[in-house]
Amino acid sequence: MRRRAFFSCADSIASALMSFLLNAWYVAAFAHEVRADVPFSRTLLGRPVVLYRDAEQRAIALDDRCAHRFAPLSQGRIVDGVLECPYHGLRFSANGQCVHNPHGDGRVPAGAKVRAYPSLERYGAIWFWPGDPARADAALLPSFPFVDPAANVTHDGYLHTRAHYQLSADNLLDLSHFQFLHPDTLGSEAIARGDVQSGSLDDIVWVRRSAYDEALQPFVAQGFGIPPGTRVDRWMDVRWTPPGLLSIVVGVTAAGMPREAGLIAPSAHWLTPETERTTHYFFAFGLPKEMGDAARGLVRYAVEGLMKPFECEDLPMLEAQQKNLGDHDFWAMQPALLPIDAGAIRARRVMERLIAAEQGTAPAPVRTIAITPVAGTSQAVA
Repeated sequence: MRRRAFFSCADSIASALMSFLLNAWYVAAFAHEVRADVPFSRTLLGRPVVLYRDAEQRAIALDDRCAHRFAPLSQGRIVDGVLECPYHGLRFSANGQCVHNPHGDGRVPAGAKVRAYPSLERYGAIWFWPGDPARADAALLPSFPFVDPAANVTHDGYLHTRAHYQLSADNLLDLSHFQFLHPDTLGSEAIARGDVQSGSLDDIVWVRRSAYDEALQPFVAQGFGIPPGTRVDRWMDVRWTPPGLLSIVVGVTAAGMPREAGLIAPSAHWLTPETERTTHYFFAFGLPKEMGDAARGLVRYAVEGLMKPFECEDLPMLEAQQKNLGDHDFWAMQPALLPIDAGAIRARRVMERLIAAEQGTAPAPVRTIAITPVAGTSQAVA
């Protein structure tokens, strides 16, 4: 007799989309996008933000709105490490305070200040904290050591997605779609025959998927240096940390051999909401510098090779999902759930709980949804 797994899911009909978690680190930009000679603008969590480097090369994040007449500061220029408004020349320092008024006697009005966001540079990215500045702690940033440019050769990619960031997280937490959405690049029939497990530790969600005796698609085989026709075992381990920070480790070994005998390819996937319906998707691959030119070629091969399936297959699917959801709440649409959805469900639960706690509201009412078992899956349910 097959067992049925059950999950309690929020059944909110008040809002079609979740609010944002504010007290958390989000990627604002890759480090190479932020310069000391020209400001850079990006909408993050529904707010226009301007980024630049000061005279000490520190990355600065401010509201992209002058305190005087609300002109976009990103259209201005950087003068001696401070940001000058393009409209009337007021200049703002790293803490958002106006430090120069070229008009009249030069006095600076008390209200001439724009919001400054805590920011830090790590793992090849600029991170910003949109919540309470007093709670911004660098120790709260999850670890992604494999894309630390100090020790690794890295290469990165960016995609703009016209869908809610949680749909992107769902997509990455359920790699069973490789078989169907990416049949010519990433998938194979062995994925459905394999095993999948998921669980959580505190607010961290993990999903582990294994495929056995698999014939890899040429793109994947070449990346791992696997000769054509070789039968392998492949595993894909995903770790999700709120608000939308994921690591994916893909490993390959000869069929029947232990994981320790195989090769791995780690990658970082960082989701930052642009608006309630659009997402910045940052991703990066890294390999040890000791690998030399081979590492440089492999990380570039991974990013450039994945760009096509990500852009031509994942993005259209996510955007089609968002279109069908429209203004409806995800749970109010009563999705039919499978064991492969367990990781995504856990991540959504964590986000709903954290946002409710941050806003001081009671969690949404819950209902129980039965998940239909699928042959070939083993499910560890917390």
